[in-house]
Amino acid sequence: MTAAQILDRDWIAARIPHGGAMCLLDAVAAWDAQRIRCTATSHLHADNPLRSKGRLASVCGIEYAAQAMAVHGALVGEEGRRPRVGMLTSVRSVQTHVDRLDTLDGPLDIDAERMGGDDNTVLYRFTVHCAGRLLLSGRAAVILDAAQAAGFVAQ
Repeated sequence: MTAAQILDRDWIAARIPHGGAMCLLDAVAAWDAQRIRCTATSHLHADNPLRSKGRLASVCGIEYAAQAMAVHGALVGEEGRRPRVGMLTSVRSVQTHVDRLDTLDGPLDIDAERMGGDDNTVLYRFTVHCAGRLLLSGRAAVILDAAQAAGFVAQ
């Protein structure tokens, strides 16, 4: 990847298993080997697929964070190699500081920091902010290539 390469929604959608409206992130704002920051405005879209009864609950921020983790995995993986598919297996210490995400005016900033892991599992800490205000935080565990490990084959 070159420094001039734009890491926008199209780039993201090509590297995570979420397409169409389910690709929630707009761009990668910054990243290194341990962390990533992404931005998103899809919480403001009336057709956001995570909305229920016209509302987007704050816990939906976990999916935003999970997608940021997937993008991070694609960025730190071997160049030219297909990104490994991860499955979110647990979330811990989740704290929400707002009831809804769809009532916020500005873009979301989604931060994920890799805390540890090995070849098969990864642990991340995540936060979701809007205009500097903390909306959601927690930790998430991800198993890589979980479907293959369980003997499932994607069709």
